Amino acid sequence: MRAACFNESGKPLEVLDVTDPEPGPGEVVLQVKGCGICGSDLHVTELGAAVPKGAVMGHEFAGEIVAVGKGASGPDGPWKEGDRVCTMPGISCGTCVRCVNGDVMGCAQLRMTGFGDIGGGYAEYAIGGDRMTFRLPDNVSSADGATVEPLAVGLHAVDKSGLRTGEDVLIVGAGPVGLACAIWAKLLGAREVVVSDYAAHRREMALGYGATAAIDPGSEELGPAFEKIAGHAPQLIFECVGRPDVVHEISLVADRGARILTAGMCMTQDHFMPVLMGAKELSMQFVSYYTHQNYRLTVDMLAAERIDPLPMITDRITLDELPDAFEALRQPSTQCKVIVQP
Repeated sequence: MRAACFNESGKPLEVLDVTDPEPGPGEVVLQVKGCGICGSDLHVTELGAAVPKGAVMGHEFAGEIVAVGKGASGPDGPWKEGDRVCTMPGISCGTCVRCVNGDVMGCAQLRMTGFGDIGGGYAEYAIGGDRMTFRLPDNVSSADGATVEPLAVGLHAVDKSGLRTGEDVLIVGAGPVGLACAIWAKLLGAREVVVSDYAAHRREMALGYGATAAIDPGSEELGPAFEKIAGHAPQLIFECVGRPDVVHEISLVADRGARILTAGMCMTQDHFMPVLMGAKELSMQFVSYYTHQNYRLTVDMLAAERIDPLPMITDRITLDELPDAFEALRQPSTQCKVIVQP
């Protein structure tokens, strides 16, 4: 099959012919119909040895099952060739306490997809674990099923934040994760959902995805702008940027006792002032990925048409276009979610 492979930091991905994946027991092979480019993919390729040479990346993918391993079964019976599905990016043991409770991405024996353990979705075919695979509803195309993963990230973040009904929320960063947080915060009972982003097109997109207001931090101070909207300093803040110093900037505008939820996954050393956070008695919650329940609810909400993922998708590209598009995303652009359709 053809796949986009990582070489080394500073060099673009390379489309090569590699060995087709074959399913082991409890596994399925998907013909990839869509795979989203994630900001974390961009970040890890900047870290040198974080991704092994030759790795096939891509962890936001969906498609059609073309091969079924021994005993591979879904919630309503054995998986079959032709089933349209999305899958979590990994294969867990299925029997530990975390797996049984739904925290499958926290399994100590997890084999990750797209970061070296298992080949990912920047390819014509990819493997999924049967317990971590979900049937796509009829109203979601196989390619658009790739949006389930980033939407589930947002749901998990909002769930972990302890959002209270009627609470006001500040979301810093309106990329796919920030947009997903806005969607779920509004659906799950937030009063004001205020999104901050330097890019006008992302602020506009956020307003269409549940945000009640948007702030341009390049033209107005974040703290006073939020207070003007909500009537008080921010008490629940989602960091969805993933770059150094953002948490420190948030701590400066946060109200006393505020909760900071970091979903941006900064991958370098960061700096903030503990004395400032201590004086304000701020708390900070780190999150990653999602639970089995988060994925299931996301699929169900798409089926019920409570969420429309299509406005988030700004570009659809081929596998051959991926290396150049991947590098272009390292710089600010008008793109949001780019879907690779091999």
